[in-house]
Amino acid sequence: MKRWHVFITRRLPDDILAPLVEVAEVDVWPDRFPPPYEELRHRTAPCDGLLCMLTDRIDAALMDNAPHLRVISQMAVGYDNIDVAAATARRIPVGHTPGVLTESTADLAFALMLAAARRLLDGVRFIEQGLWQTWEPFGLLGQDVHGKTLGIVGLGRIGAATARRALGFGMRLLYTGPREKPDVAAALGATYVSFDELLAKSDMVSIHCPLTPATYHLFDADAFARMKPGAILVNTARGGIVDHEALLAVIRTGHLGAAGLDVTEPEPLPPDHPLMQCERLILTPHIGSATVETRRRMAQRAIDNLLAGLRGERLPSCVNPEVYADT
Repeated sequence: MKRWHVFITRRLPDDILAPLVEVAEVDVWPDRFPPPYEELRHRTAPCDGLLCMLTDRIDAALMDNAPHLRVISQMAVGYDNIDVAAATARRIPVGHTPGVLTESTADLAFALMLAAARRLLDGVRFIEQGLWQTWEPFGLLGQDVHGKTLGIVGLGRIGAATARRALGFGMRLLYTGPREKPDVAAALGATYVSFDELLAKSDMVSIHCPLTPATYHLFDADAFARMKPGAILVNTARGGIVDHEALLAVIRTGHLGAAGLDVTEPEPLPPDHPLMQCERLILTPHIGSATVETRRRMAQRAIDNLLAGLRGERLPSCVNPEVYADT
């Protein structure tokens, strides 16, 4: 019986790989950094299956160079790095990992909100610089989170999970998106509003929409100008949704109170990027799903998708189910 040939673009735990190793020749990229595009294209050429990460560019040229490719499985919920239309045209199912990282990413979104509002990094730096010499009645003042208005941009799985956390802080919930979600909103007590109204009324805004042509630089200079003075922005979705130059400008003027970003454009930011030295901005290195439990679940889902695709079965989590339309 022919053994499938699979390329995996990063190392995964041996126990999770074991079922795949039993049925396929598995080529795992060994480095900490992702394979360069030409190396990715070369390694994928003979493959029946590809397990990739959000750092890998999976385009039509790569697919054309891999005539035996039966499945693309991404270890992420987002897939803006994959030309899904090209995969669909070639009847290649594309898998991803929705659901398994929802709660962990929502945890981080709320952690960034709390840290930005209460100036946690400022407090740490204050101590590290030897400036903590006494208790001060008006020193290092931040903002309350409880009782404030939180605007959710994109009430999907992660947006709704973040909203649930806000309920414990007695926050008023607003949300916006391309369409209303009455059932989810009713369970949360959230109110659907336009993007403009959400910006105008929210004390804190958390981004949870996908990166698409419509949402690229959704938060630009005009959007920031419409936000409440002193508002806080959190982004755990995709870096391209926020115009970084506009963000930097609005933080420097003081109109925006603070921001917490787990995603940037590009990733990582160059060490000399102005955002790296920006006060009242908290940056984390895309760790929304970075817990032991969640990353293992993501890897397992990616392997499950890959194996299903190799066997000609429907993927448990498929981005483009239309490839099965005639089956």
